[in-house]
Amino acid sequence: MEENMWIIELESALLDDCNVNDIYGICKGKALPEALRPDVWQVCLDVRHKSDQMSLFNEIYDLPFQSQLREDCQRHVDRMGNDEEDKVSVVSDLESIITFYCKNRNLQYEPDNGWIELLLPLFALKLNRSDTFNLFEAIRDTYIPKGCRPKGNVFHVFRLLLLYHDPELCTLLDTKKITPDLYSLSWFQSLFTSCSSLSVIIAMWDLYFQNADPFMVFFLALIILINGREQILQMRTSSKEEIIKFLGNMPCALEVDDVPDFCSLAQYYALKTPTSFKTDYLKALYGKQNDTPRSQDEANKVSQALCLPVSVYELVENSATEFPVPDAVRFFLVDCRPAEQYNAGHLSTAFHLDCNLMLQEPVAFATAVQGLLTAQRQAIEANSNAGGEHLCFMGSGRVEEDQYTHMVVASFLQKNTHYVSLLTGGYASIHDYFGDHMADCLEDHNARKCLVCQQHNVQQSKSATTKVSAGPSSTDLFSKFSAAMKSKSAEVKGKLLDIIVNPSANGGASGSSSNLNSNGMQAAPAQERHVSAKERNGKRYRNVAPVFSIDDENEDALDGGAGGERDAPTLAGDGKEIVNLNQYFKTADIINAFKCQEVHMSGYMYDSHLIITPGQLVVLRELGRGQAQIMVRRPLASIVKITAKKRHRDLITFKYGFPDGDGLLITDMDRFLIPNAAKATAMVSQHIMELLDNAK
Repeated sequence: MEENMWIIELESALLDDCNVNDIYGICKGKALPEALRPDVWQVCLDVRHKSDQMSLFNEIYDLPFQSQLREDCQRHVDRMGNDEEDKVSVVSDLESIITFYCKNRNLQYEPDNGWIELLLPLFALKLNRSDTFNLFEAIRDTYIPKGCRPKGNVFHVFRLLLLYHDPELCTLLDTKKITPDLYSLSWFQSLFTSCSSLSVIIAMWDLYFQNADPFMVFFLALIILINGREQILQMRTSSKEEIIKFLGNMPCALEVDDVPDFCSLAQYYALKTPTSFKTDYLKALYGKQNDTPRSQDEANKVSQALCLPVSVYELVENSATEFPVPDAVRFFLVDCRPAEQYNAGHLSTAFHLDCNLMLQEPVAFATAVQGLLTAQRQAIEANSNAGGEHLCFMGSGRVEEDQYTHMVVASFLQKNTHYVSLLTGGYASIHDYFGDHMADCLEDHNARKCLVCQQHNVQQSKSATTKVSAGPSSTDLFSKFSAAMKSKSAEVKGKLLDIIVNPSANGGASGSSSNLNSNGMQAAPAQERHVSAKERNGKRYRNVAPVFSIDDENEDALDGGAGGERDAPTLAGDGKEIVNLNQYFKTADIINAFKCQEVHMSGYMYDSHLIITPGQLVVLRELGRGQAQIMVRRPLASIVKITAKKRHRDLITFKYGFPDGDGLLITDMDRFLIPNAAKATAMVSQHIMELLDNAK
């Protein structure tokens, strides 16, 4: 009797017009009695007192896709095994509800969009057509993420979540080019109804609606992958299609008895995820659908994110919390700004890891990383406010330095480090967050040396001398990127490359540089411009020497779609050929080979080999076990500029293109970290000059 007291309490609450919080407090995640389930679901979805919308339906079935919809409804109901009389009734109600939903919302039905699968469990409640429609509409609005389509925003977000909790598994799927939409599209658009039995769905939705968390589907999907991670990792040698099929069918193994543990684990992982994951993406994923530029900017921001972003509000509040909930997120803040910026102001809880060390002094950087991990472990053991499992990296909020911060973050991700995040907006966002109280909240803050203070002073000076106002500025790297490029989707990729791999976004070259003409004499610096994807039909002029320079601080920005896609001068054929390294190096036409690291636009660095042949520059990326992949073959004659940073002389950029009047038209670029850079560039330069001399 005592065990069932909660049922009596639930019945009483339903009579007293309760809400979802009352339901959760009474049921505490228990499976619902069948007789009370319809009322409880209606309360949880807030449709109990909703009007009869279906009364507005004119019963005219004249949609362009009506016959397809009717066939799909019939096919799904046939699988259910009901008697013929029930089948006719269910098919009729299915078609009516979806037809009215399309007309009422001005939507189009598409086969396999999850609507029918989402409706079928609701028919088990034996409600009238109007109540069933209200439940269906509420579930769609509240719990189905927007963008449930191939390459939709929802799947970029899910990948970031997987990367945060299981980077090794995420990297394997990335390597196989298996994006989440290829295996989990039906999970998200139907809340697992397309791949689980009715009894499992009923039990799962009992808990789902009680929790009232729209993001629960993300964590349920995460648990499915993590639960099968060992099997997935053992499929490294399997084909892409085999892995996708295996992943897509994983929820089919769920049984009713598994559901409580399944949902509890999802809640546990939600607790171990920064709350920014929900607050930052709630509007983008569950707000009103629209195609405004702002929505496209949000999609760009998510798809190009290196790792999970954390808001400044969450970071600061987390650092100030004395007694966190057990297993809750606790950050270990890593300040990656250069030393002079760190010394001009920082949070007292931050560990300083100078990102410049990664390129300038790799040994010192490795030592610093070990110090970081030791400090993190000691802070956790001491239960310090500064100690936590979750690494949150912080840049300056300035493009110039943050490209190196991204390289540091990428190095941790490549080592399969769990719980890696990046502070949105960097130090500038912390500085702005504290506002007038920054002197009390930041350690060693020096307004004269603080770059954010200097920038604010410049802005105040400008506003004092002009009445022309500008739009709101953002220190968020991706917001800045989106604001600058929101109307030019073709330029997005190039600008991101500029943000991540170019030393500056300002363009131009400063410092000392040496420019050679075809006779080896000093020449005026060639003016660079960058070609868009539409312009890549020109040919390089013969007898015009490339321009080589050693830049001090800035390199030109890359425009259009150049960089990353490698569609500028390359040779057709075996561009992605897998080769045996030992056999390849024995090839007669190889002049020299340099072991290096390719610096990708995403910030990742890949162990590679730069091969020089009489007419080509070939990039081999190591795959392990003595094998490598030919990433690209560049004609030497297409190289128009080679640049090296004075502060990082081993970081070499090859720019490709052709002369355009008095300037250069840049079509693509590659960047490498070459230990013996001087010898490599000298040899490339020598063979380019020989090619040009022979061409005369």
